[in-house]
Amino acid sequence: MLNAPTFTTLPLTPDTWLGLENLFGEKGACGGCWCMLWRLPKKIYNAGKGDGNKSALQQIVQTNKPPGILGYLDGQVVAWCSLGPRTDFQGLERSRILRPVDDTEVWSLSCLFIDKKARRQGLSKKMILAAADYARSQGAAVLEAYPIAPKNDKIPDAFAWTGILQPFLDCGFREVARRSETRPILQLHLL
Repeated sequence: MLNAPTFTTLPLTPDTWLGLENLFGEKGACGGCWCMLWRLPKKIYNAGKGDGNKSALQQIVQTNKPPGILGYLDGQVVAWCSLGPRTDFQGLERSRILRPVDDTEVWSLSCLFIDKKARRQGLSKKMILAAADYARSQGAAVLEAYPIAPKNDKIPDAFAWTGILQPFLDCGFREVARRSETRPILQLHLL
């Protein structure tokens, strides 16, 4: 009988940075994003695609304020989840679709990236639950997410970088707003 793979998570720190580099590869996960789309002004983000965005994320990691968590399967990094106080994500503040629902202070889960070889194994739910635990441990009362609610079951992987709706619902998130047919705003109360 084979043992089930061991799943663990760790915050992204200078000590775990190499794991993120390996997971994202030379292209920075998706077109040089390095998970900076929501964190930087659009002009700076676009100009920094690739090495500039990578450097910007490294600078955040150096502040000892982890910008997310890494998921490990049997010791190999296979997943990433960007999260932190919503105020860390300037792009969310500017978005007409994802603007704040109210004045409640929330943490945002803004990206959920699973290695291509590890997809469709239930890791999204594990990462979402781990992100909720991490946010709770940092004092967050509410965790917000912005997954895609596809019109059908097929969505290109490149468009699923914020996650897919159903795993969030399975983890207890509830829809609190929908200003776009395919982009709900979800919240999970952590306290």
